Amino acid sequence: MKLLRTIALDPSDTFVFDVPAEPGEWAVPGAFRFLDRDFAQLDGKDRSAFRGGFLGVQSWGWSTLAQIVPATADDRRALVELLAKRLVERFGAPDLATARVAAEEEVAFAQSLCAHPISTLIAVHRSVRDGEVRESFRSLRLREGQGHGKAFSFMEMEDDAEPGGDLDLADMSKEPRR
Repeated sequence: MKLLRTIALDPSDTFVFDVPAEPGEWAVPGAFRFLDRDFAQLDGKDRSAFRGGFLGVQSWGWSTLAQIVPATADDRRALVELLAKRLVERFGAPDLATARVAAEEEVAFAQSLCAHPISTLIAVHRSVRDGEVRESFRSLRLREGQGHGKAFSFMEMEDDAEPGGDLDLADMSKEPRR
């Protein structure tokens, strides 16, 4: 079984997001954090988190990238429980049973992103079109024999995005063109 963990290849998440995730936390896409928000009103660090963040479940912070890692059934159960608790504590879910159902769905979605080999990095890009949130994901893989060192020196990229979807990590926090 494979799941996602946050990863920090450089310190950029510490100034891109209000609350950066700690490296190595279990991660989920986390778009649900924005469901009660007016997308047109998001700016700065909130816009960055919406457009390109994975949610670190422990810290409730954001990470630009998530890494596919091996996991056990116990890891998965613990992640669902932790996310359910966070949904009650931080998102106002009415009770743990209700939150557990939502957490299970979010973890299953995160798990569906793990079809690539272990150590593959995943990036997300979110946008709003016609009132709907759209997510596209890209996988970034190490070249043979390399380890995670410098953020921009090692990747082969496999495009999992929607046709026509562009991902520019440096551009994610900028205001949209009008």
